Amino acid sequence: MKIRSFIVFLLIAVLLAGCVSVPPEITTPEPTEVITEPEVTDAPTEPATEPATEPETEPETEPETEPLPEPEDADFVKVIDYIPDVVIDLRYSTENNHTGKVIYDFEDVWLRYGTVKKLVLVQERLKEDGYRLKIWDGFRPTYAQFRLWEACPDARYVANPYVEYSNHSRGNTIDLTIVYADGNEVLMPTEFDNTTPMADRVYDDCSPDAAHNSQYLEDIMVSCGFWGYWGEWWHYTDNQKYPVEEVFNPAEPS
Repeated sequence: MKIRSFIVFLLIAVLLAGCVSVPPEITTPEPTEVITEPEVTDAPTEPATEPATEPETEPETEPETEPLPEPEDADFVKVIDYIPDVVIDLRYSTENNHTGKVIYDFEDVWLRYGTVKKLVLVQERLKEDGYRLKIWDGFRPTYAQFRLWEACPDARYVANPYVEYSNHSRGNTIDLTIVYADGNEVLMPTEFDNTTPMADRVYDDCSPDAAHNSQYLEDIMVSCGFWGYWGEWWHYTDNQKYPVEEVFNPAEPS
């Protein structure tokens, strides 16, 4: 009886064992990387900003100078203001003249504006051939004419102010020559203020080159409205006559 009961118990145990299942091994899945597309928007992207640079500064410019007012023909003007490349060597403002004395106390050449306009034409003609003007004397105040006469009382070369003033005192007369572009003087019959017959306009007593150069200057001056004094190859007067000026003095501030 006991053996039978044991067998029955054993059979029941085997049946129960077959009904119990062992759960499979549970493995945790590896996490997978989730790749998300960037969000697309309609907003424009801002460009990369460049490093800030200093604003460029405009170069300083010289203020524009106003043009000189147009004077009347009879007005006195500085020649240098209208012929800036003229060479000026006022001999009577120094002792370097035939008197050895200072005759007036200013260093600018002053002339009537009408005369200066004609000299501008002369300068243009000369520059075409590689020359330019050199001026030794222009307007001469009446007091200077008295000083000059005292130093050289010879009417062949100096106007006697007790009789008549020089045309230099009218502001339409100049003593001049021509120079090369470098400023060196062109050969002429004599030096300035030569008080001999060689200074006249009869050129049979000077070299052919000197005669040619003096005649060349005279031809241009005459064609531009001047006439030359026969006794001095350097002396020219405007065909337009002006009255003697007894008030204006370049040595006095205006």
